[in-house]
Amino acid sequence: MDDVLPERPALDALGGPLAGFGRSKGRAAVFDADVTPFAGVGADPGATDWADLAALLGPGGTAVLTGPREQLPDGWEAIIPLDGVQMDGGALETRPDPGAVVLGGTDREAMADLVTRTRPGPWKLRTGELGLYLGIRDGDELVSMAGERMRGPGWTEISAVCTDEAYRGRGYAERLVRAVAHHVVERGDRPMLHASAANEHALRQYRRWGFVFSRPMCFDLVRAPDRSDRS
Repeated sequence: MDDVLPERPALDALGGPLAGFGRSKGRAAVFDADVTPFAGVGADPGATDWADLAALLGPGGTAVLTGPREQLPDGWEAIIPLDGVQMDGGALETRPDPGAVVLGGTDREAMADLVTRTRPGPWKLRTGELGLYLGIRDGDELVSMAGERMRGPGWTEISAVCTDEAYRGRGYAERLVRAVAHHVVERGDRPMLHASAANEHALRQYRRWGFVFSRPMCFDLVRAPDRSDRS
């Protein structure tokens, strides 16, 4: 496992190149709600760290904590715990794809529609602003997509890997992942991605493409105390 890959990706991203997409206080950080639901807190969090995170979320606010699973203090609620894995793409064979198109603001509706149909993970109004997103179209219809989500010093997460059901089995997702990863490597970063530990089909696919296991990664939906001064 290479130390460049993050144990706490949301915290690292918001403390680095994506600082403008969220808010931080002390050793706690949350993305803006219209960007992504992720949040993070420092290692071995204490009462002050939890209080800072609660202040960022507001009374009863929710977020998806990324990183090792934390023991929540009194007043916090674990709504949906999700066990995930981090996959390292440092050895991935990357290449540009001349058939891929760069997706931008005018594609926002089509991107959201594809995500809604395929459900690759959280997608908010401004998620597409986090980095490069590439797609494959059939005529005017966007049928496959992949792009960059969280990014920190030396690493970039590939996310929103999805293909319309009618177009699966054609290798579109693999092409786009390799093309996005090519952009990541050209920038000097290491590509990686996250997946649910229960999604064995996706994990087999990622391993076949060249990704290797890096570490467990929890994505736990939590709720802050109803009163922001509780920890």
